[in-house]
Amino acid sequence: MKIRHVVSGVFTPVEDVELATTPPEEGFYWIDAGVDDLEELQPLFSLHDLAVEDCLTEEEQRPKIETYENHYFIVVNSIRYDDEEIFLRALNIFLGRHYIITVTKQKINELRAVKPILWEQEVNEPDRFLYYLIDLVVDNYFIVGDRIEAKIEKLEEDILIHTKRSHLNEIIGLRSEILWLKKVLGPQKEVINVLNKKDLRLIDDQLQKYFSDIYENAVKISENFDTFRELIGNLREAYQAAIANRANEIMRVFTAITTIFIPLTLITGIYGMNFDNMPELHWKYSYYVVIGIMIALGAVMYYIFRKRDWI
Repeated sequence: MKIRHVVSGVFTPVEDVELATTPPEEGFYWIDAGVDDLEELQPLFSLHDLAVEDCLTEEEQRPKIETYENHYFIVVNSIRYDDEEIFLRALNIFLGRHYIITVTKQKINELRAVKPILWEQEVNEPDRFLYYLIDLVVDNYFIVGDRIEAKIEKLEEDILIHTKRSHLNEIIGLRSEILWLKKVLGPQKEVINVLNKKDLRLIDDQLQKYFSDIYENAVKISENFDTFRELIGNLREAYQAAIANRANEIMRVFTAITTIFIPLTLITGIYGMNFDNMPELHWKYSYYVVIGIMIALGAVMYYIFRKRDWI
């Protein structure tokens, strides 16, 4: 657990957490904690039992905002895209009048990225800290969306150039992840909308207007993922069409080969009959002539098929 006294974006470490229970003369306290620290923090800041229970027990939390007497409990999901796999990590936030407590189970990049922003903007209130933190969380969805779009484009190109059966597994996996993210984006969008419109006494009225920009971004992200879902449907159709075309190509080649061998089979069938009185049967050059005719006939038919682009 790290405790910082933030004044105009400048951090001062605090050793004793009990100092953070009293409003400072200037600035606010930021407590960056893990779930194990809640046992100590709960009685000091009168954190609601249900909110603490959610942090401790819920593995994947649904984005939400809950208002209590002396603090708000806000849950948003941070997103990461590592090794072609998407991860969501819950960011639990307790917002008070003079403090903000962030509780996480894993490391979240936005908590590190927000520090220079606080310094640059000379942030002096916890609600402004909340604004910049959620803004970073939402912006990361755009970054992940760009990577998903690039993956879809590459997958489409690979399917058109050389279709593999593994492409179907990639399409199904990507579709599942997009549908999963869509379920998260809905509640998260509503949380931001509440921060934008609801009368919240711990958030400055002027600041609330800025949450409308974040809400618009959240709507754009949701629309982008709707587009991705449609593109995945197109990818699946393209894959099926490519497989069908490949099967048709194979059948066309087999048909052409079979067609070439039909007259050759006819010739070998005729000369394979065991009749005594057959023309050229006892001629010493018959074998070479027949073989030559067969080769010439096969070559001519192959040339005709290639010229007409049948094989």
